[in-house]
Amino acid sequence: MKVSYNELQGLCRKAFLGLGFEDGDASDAADMVAWMQLHELDGLEALNRGLDYLLAEQHAQEHAPVQLYSDGDLAVLDGQGHSVLRSSSLALELGFAKARARGLSVIKIRRCHNRQLIMGYLARIAGRGMNVTAFWRNAQAPEGSDQPPLTEQVVGFRANSSVPEIRVYAVKEVPEENEPNDGITLVFANHVDLLPSMRSEFDYELLARHEESTLLACRERAMLDGIPINDGVWNRLKDLAARILVESTDASRGGAGAGVTDND
Repeated sequence: MKVSYNELQGLCRKAFLGLGFEDGDASDAADMVAWMQLHELDGLEALNRGLDYLLAEQHAQEHAPVQLYSDGDLAVLDGQGHSVLRSSSLALELGFAKARARGLSVIKIRRCHNRQLIMGYLARIAGRGMNVTAFWRNAQAPEGSDQPPLTEQVVGFRANSSVPEIRVYAVKEVPEENEPNDGITLVFANHVDLLPSMRSEFDYELLARHEESTLLACRERAMLDGIPINDGVWNRLKDLAARILVESTDASRGGAGAGVTDND
């Protein structure tokens, strides 16, 4: 099936409200998913993979990231294992403010997931005149698996550009280190383009490449023809959205409309 951008954003917003997001956060998260789907970057698939985590997170007492370190142009935050839909907006605003003051800043968010969905937030920052690039590694595949042993993804926006350039590649020379691959690094620069460029002496395999022109064409096509949606994911979002509907009672029905004096 195909839907409009507004239909997708509206249902996603209701689904996030059903997951316990505050109203503003739900609107932001819905924009992020719809933005990715509009540019044929599989935002709904990324969301669907993370829905079980989001369901588990909804009863957590604290969702905001915790600052572990900060100076004039660097900050390290703990995402507390939550989705970037919950933990990245404040981090990006912090990076933006530091870069405006210092020219360049670096923000590291540790212990977060759904990192793919951060792209829509980056688009907002770029739209405010900031060059911004995100880098993260995916967890290594088990030994003997057909999947690449380690993948890295770089997403770079030029200042004032509505679409990024994206590179995804497999690293064949796996480093000997024990750090978990559950974080994301964000680099902000006032005056310097930070677009990904494949110039490495290490052995790697390019898995995906998205140019700005390609993503602009995807957006134009989706706006004209509609956005393709998986029926199963759409129905799952509708089920989550139904959580915000309150069943009517005699009391609520009795309280509807004007009061006895018709002056309220």
